Amino acid sequence: MPPMSIKYISDLNIDESWTLFLDRDGVINELLPNEYVTKWEKFEFREGALEAIKKLSSLFGKTFIATNQRGIARNLMTEEDLDDIHLKMLKEIESNGGRIEKIYYCPHEISDYCDCRKPLTGLAEQAKYDYPGISFESSVMIGDSASDIQFGKSLNMRTILMTDNDTDADITADFHYSDLRSIIRDLNI
Repeated sequence: MPPMSIKYISDLNIDESWTLFLDRDGVINELLPNEYVTKWEKFEFREGALEAIKKLSSLFGKTFIATNQRGIARNLMTEEDLDDIHLKMLKEIESNGGRIEKIYYCPHEISDYCDCRKPLTGLAEQAKYDYPGISFESSVMIGDSASDIQFGKSLNMRTILMTDNDTDADITADFHYSDLRSIIRDLNI
């Protein structure tokens, strides 16, 4: 059953029974135009992201990152490079009071025909396998692309498109925000 239409994010009545899925690039860290974040030195948290993740992870019962990382398939980085970035990112998030249960990523190229590259739902299905209590109908996906929104909608999640760009207005997310700070403001947390 598709989610019913809700006008304000605060009307969702999110509590610890809900699950949050976050995209990484463009949501947690700055998106590099025409480039991949291939090492920690290129990783830069978006302004206010650490404080917002702290507040969001205190509201939601579980918080996950679901990210496409085809830079691995393109030999621009290794899985060890990605692990290093993620370990350092998680350390920063945790030292600022936030919590991420697990990071799920797709290392494949579009032409690899895997089941984990968003908008396909393999990353979320793996999270549900690892954490069987997840209800996708009581989940929110925050992403910055049409594939993130399609990923969430395919599983009947509520979707939030993070964008500063009016040309993305035609992407049919449940909510549109410019950054994570705006979301926590509207959630009153």
